[in-house]
Amino acid sequence: MLPPLRPIPLKERISVVFIERGEVDMLDGAFVVVDVTGIRTHIPVGGVACIMLEPGTRVSHRAAALAARVGTLLVWVGEAGVRLYSAGQPGGARADRLLYQARLALDEGLRLKVVRKMYAIRFGEEPPARRSVDQLRGIEGVRVRRTYQLLAQKFGVKWSGRDYDPASWDTSDLPNRCLSAATACLYGVAEAAVLAAGYAPAVGFIHTGKPLSFVYDVADVYKFETVVPVAFKVAASNPVGNPERAVRLGCRDVFRQTKLLERIIPDIETMLAAGEIAPPPPAADAVGPAFPDANGLGDAGHRG
Repeated sequence: MLPPLRPIPLKERISVVFIERGEVDMLDGAFVVVDVTGIRTHIPVGGVACIMLEPGTRVSHRAAALAARVGTLLVWVGEAGVRLYSAGQPGGARADRLLYQARLALDEGLRLKVVRKMYAIRFGEEPPARRSVDQLRGIEGVRVRRTYQLLAQKFGVKWSGRDYDPASWDTSDLPNRCLSAATACLYGVAEAAVLAAGYAPAVGFIHTGKPLSFVYDVADVYKFETVVPVAFKVAASNPVGNPERAVRLGCRDVFRQTKLLERIIPDIETMLAAGEIAPPPPAADAVGPAFPDANGLGDAGHRG
């Protein structure tokens, strides 16, 4: 009998892998992709944070169950990874962390503290005092637009603003296509980290009303130091054939160089700790688990 599979910490994994045109299955206890000729390609699923499944991919029930057990997020995306259709969550919010996150998000004073810490980490300086979340969002928007312009000038890319139509992908210009492919990579990794840490992707602080609001909050902290320069660099090289693939490879490399997976979960804890409250204790009359989970190797939000 093989020992039970347990997730390894997110910081010890590689970031993201894209799979297209193949059947994903579990054969001989391993996660493999089988192409039309029957050739198997082994994917070290337990050592990957997020697997992006592009069109032409089929996933067996056993493969999906294995990914869930080892804490690897499966994300179904469109061609070149620029549309998100669905995601198979390998873990999910822990009750104590979900209540903690929700309390911070629902109290305007606590929420503002968290938002200010997010901006401080992102921009490397404290935001202006006595500003509301809306005012801070406006300040952020100005800085973001200016940063896009500066990066476009640095790499010699013609830039007319962040503008694209997801329903008509081929009509977008090259820089916007590269940026969308790059942010898709970052969102996958950020969502895997949020789930592994035990929080809810939908409960955001700056972004609200979307299934991945908190993922967008977290990803924005790292966007301009990681994937955005990669996107402009690829756009400047004007690659022939498949620029989105070049972007994905560049993102994979920059994730490794910046040690992103080692940073995300501790940074999430730091952002939320800015609210200066403790996670709420369970109710005195609550019933505990009938079968407590054994101590695992992975992060707090991974399934036992």
